[in-house]
Formats: sequence, structure tokens, C-alpha cells
Amino acid sequence: MKILQANCREQMSAAAHGSNVLAVTSVTDKQVVGMLKKLKSRRSQTEKWPVVTEDELRALGKDISPDHVLGLRTVTKDYLCRLEDNIYSIDFTRFKIRDLDTGTVLFEIAKPPNSSVDNEDDGGDLDVAAGRFVRYQFTPAFLKLRTVGATVEFTVGDRPINSFRMIERHYFQGRLLKNFDFDFGFCIPNSRNTCEHIYEFPQLPDDLIRQMVEHPYETRSDSFYFVDNKLIMHNKADYAYNGGL
Repeated sequence: MKILQANCREQMSAAAHGSNVLAVTSVTDKQVVGMLKKLKSRRSQTEKWPVVTEDELRALGKDISPDHVLGLRTVTKDYLCRLEDNIYSIDFTRFKIRDLDTGTVLFEIAKPPNSSVDNEDDGGDLDVAAGRFVRYQFTPAFLKLRTVGATVEFTVGDRPINSFRMIERHYFQGRLLKNFDFDFGFCIPNSRNTCEHIYEFPQLPDDLIRQMVEHPYETRSDSFYFVDNKLIMHNKADYAYNGGL
């Protein structure tokens, strides 16, 4: 599995921007005027969804919906869709995390130009997890933050995208900590899109924070991406909060 190491101590610094909007621009010669949307997580009571297992979802094939993943009670062991299910050619090219209370940029990374994966016949196996797994290391202070903004930039292929939605679920040692649910809305074909997800973190008890610091990379997340209520992308991450110790 290829791992992208995201270490806050080696971050790229950038100026923070105060607007929490979705900005859409064209990546072709023709200028496109995009709509601006705030991206705050919808509120949902995940316990009301019928419990499902990863194996049950896998048996559904390409028919996995948002309601299905909301029934998961633990982090998945493997991916629930294939890379080729991303028929809309969505490509995430830049990512930044900042503390919204202070404007401090905590982490920023950009995808190098011309870094798409080519399945060339070089005698090796294509890493099917390439670009789908990220490993983060933060300091313990990250767990004390209340509101965090995660800015993502992504490009879209030739097809228009309706009802683009992301559900992100965070776990520690099998315990669901928080569910985030964002609507990107409509995305113009051949566009470059920038949005900031607003994460309102629950205040964790001190004993849980201590355990999360003492057990690096046992905090994990699944990020599920849907278009028209069908799963097209699934990314995973794990987290350590012992940076600087």
C-alpha cells in the first residue's frame, strides 16, 4: 500500500483565507462563472441507521448508497469500490488544513504536476491503493481544536457531476468518534473546484485524548464520495497525535 506521509512539522506554509465557500473555475480556455456555496457538515444521527457490515456492503457491488455507509459501525478493512469506478475523473490536487479560530495553517500539500498514475507494462504491479491512503501526524494540541477548515482543490473530467457528496467517518480503536457529511452540489465539466469543509470537532474527554496520543495511527477514517447517491470513490487515512513528543 502506498502511503502519503502528511507530517505537520514539514508543512508548506500559506496565507489563510477567511471565506468558507466553494469556488469553481474553468481549466479550459473558456471562462466559467461558478456558484459559491458554504460547505458545512449536515447534522445526522448515525445511530438511527440500520447496522450493516463491510461484507454486506461489498455484496451490493456498485449499488452502495450514502444510507448504507451510515450504517457502518467500524472502520473498513478494505476499499468498497475500485479506482475505475471514478468515471467522472475526479482528481484531488491540493489539500490544506487550518485552525479557523486563529487562521493558522496546520498542514498543506499539493499534488505534483503530471503525477497521474500510468499503467505501463514495466513488469510491476499497479498499486491499486495509490492516491487513496494518507497518513497524518499532528501534535497533541490538534485534539483540542474546536473548528478546523479543510480546503480541497479538485478537477473534474468531461461529465457534469450532480449531487456530489462526501461522508467522512472517524474512529478510534473501533469506536465511532464523529460523522461528517458534506454536499459539494453540482460541478461543471472540465472545471477546477476549490472548497473548504468546516469541521466542528466534538470536545473529547482528557482520558480519550491521552489514549489517542499514546496509540498513534489507531485513529482512522473512511471518506466515501457519491455522485447521484452511488459510491464512486473511497479514501482512507490514519492519524497520530504524538508529533513533537
